Amino acid sequence: MPLSDITARQAKFNGKLQKLSDEKGLFLLVNQSGKYWRLKYRHGGKEKTLALGVYPEVSLKEARAKRDDARRQLAEGVDPGLVKKQSKIANKLASENNFEALAREWHQSQLARWTPVHAARVLKSLEVDVFPDIGVVPVAELTAPMMLDALRKVEKRGVTETAGRILQRIGSIMRYAIQTGRASYNPAQDLRGALKATKQEHRPALPRSELPEFFRRLEAEPLNPATRLAFHLLMLTMTRPGEVRFARWDEFDMERAEWRIPAARMKMRTEHLVPLSQQALAVLDELRLLTGHCELLFPSERKLINPISENTLSYAMGRMGYKGIATPHGFRALASTTLNEEGFDPDVIERQLAHAERNKVRAAYHRAEYLDDRRKLLQWLADFYESQQGCNVRPVNLTRVD
Repeated sequence: MPLSDITARQAKFNGKLQKLSDEKGLFLLVNQSGKYWRLKYRHGGKEKTLALGVYPEVSLKEARAKRDDARRQLAEGVDPGLVKKQSKIANKLASENNFEALAREWHQSQLARWTPVHAARVLKSLEVDVFPDIGVVPVAELTAPMMLDALRKVEKRGVTETAGRILQRIGSIMRYAIQTGRASYNPAQDLRGALKATKQEHRPALPRSELPEFFRRLEAEPLNPATRLAFHLLMLTMTRPGEVRFARWDEFDMERAEWRIPAARMKMRTEHLVPLSQQALAVLDELRLLTGHCELLFPSERKLINPISENTLSYAMGRMGYKGIATPHGFRALASTTLNEEGFDPDVIERQLAHAERNKVRAAYHRAEYLDDRRKLLQWLADFYESQQGCNVRPVNLTRVD
């Protein structure tokens, strides 16, 4: 007699294994852990069993439909058990090759050249703005419209720059998929020009004509002496505020007049060598009287092993009246503009700014051949700044007033 749904529902484990038969090889296996649909069949002269699901998640009607599908495969000379095994393998591969899995694998491959903060920021952006929309899609099946739908949602939040960054990351992940044999085409490249243009926002910088007034305010403002020196070192080296904040005494070779910034702290992840002008050396001599006993040039007052806050210089400029007018980072632009106006070689200026050089041979040449030119450039810049002050560039007031 065929099995009824009520019999299947009421069946309980009574201490021993039960097999409740339906028909055409289908039966319900009842054991201590639950109820399972099974199909007994023969293929290639061997008796086999095929799992069809768990009751009641798979109803009697659904189990019979699966049985009939298996019997049709048998009639065609195909082993349904082998088909199921191959399907499992295909599903596993699809899962491993979906966009989220590939993105996480790509992310892991980049950790050696990223800072922990940047790595966390990249992964967070993918988890929030990408995975919910296309994470489960196999990379080989991704299309440009699928990607664009996810990016449009980011655009609607008004963060067009973020949308552009995410598109770049999607493109990098797809290139990785191609390199590792999981995809043959990168649809992200079809989205060039599809997003709203990002308005370029440059950090405000002073014009050179305002330098005398800036130096006057810098000397007049009641700042911590080390903070005042930080401004001078920042301007004299054309470095980024973060590179100055984290500067360590063991990175400076006073005899060679060089500051070697480790790759880990540079935006482009490449070591940067900064020649030191006579004025920069003088600033360091002054600073050593204040913080020479520490590892950092500019340690936090609360904890000497930590650097000053990233806001220290910005807040100081705000108190000096430059809020919304100029930023510490803007001194790089000021130096670049001034040096270009004075006819210095743009390649030398770019190298001193530690901007990326995509051509590896050209980049190596810059490192090897431009050091003397950069030393002359920075010495000229230091002399120029000194001329704008009308006095020696070294701050001489070491009395703490804030």
